[in-house]
Amino acid sequence: MNKSAQRVLFHESLIDALKEVVLSLGGTKRVAGQLWPEKTIDEAARRLADCLNSDRRERLDPEQVLWLLRQGRAEGCHAAMDFICREAGYAQPVPVDPESQKTQLVKTIQGAAETMRKAMEMLNRFEKL
Repeated sequence: MNKSAQRVLFHESLIDALKEVVLSLGGTKRVAGQLWPEKTIDEAARRLADCLNSDRRERLDPEQVLWLLRQGRAEGCHAAMDFICREAGYAQPVPVDPESQKTQLVKTIQGAAETMRKAMEMLNRFEKL
C-alpha cells in the first residue's frame, strides 16, 4: 500500500473497502489483469471498474472477493476484511503469521503420522492373535 496514502478508518460499503484493497494492490489495471487474464487489460479494467461501481449491475463473484481479501492480506491491507467483520458483528480480525501456520501444520502432520504408526502396530498385534 502506498505509504503516503491515509487509510480510511470506516468504509460505508464493501465496495468502498474493496476499492481500497485494489488501490493497495497497484490499481484497477494491475488487479483486473490478474482477475481476468483472458481479457485485454483495458477490458478487464473496465469490468473491474464496473464491479466496483454500485450503480452498475456487474459484481465480483465470491471467489474473486476471497482472492482480493487474500491479496490484500498479503499486502497488509485489511480494509475489506475489517468491513465484513464489523458489519457481520465479529471482532476485528487478526492476520495469522504464515510461518506459525506452517509450524502448526507440520506438528499436526507429525502427530497424525505417529497416530497412524501406533494404529498399524496395534492392527499387527490383533492379526497375530
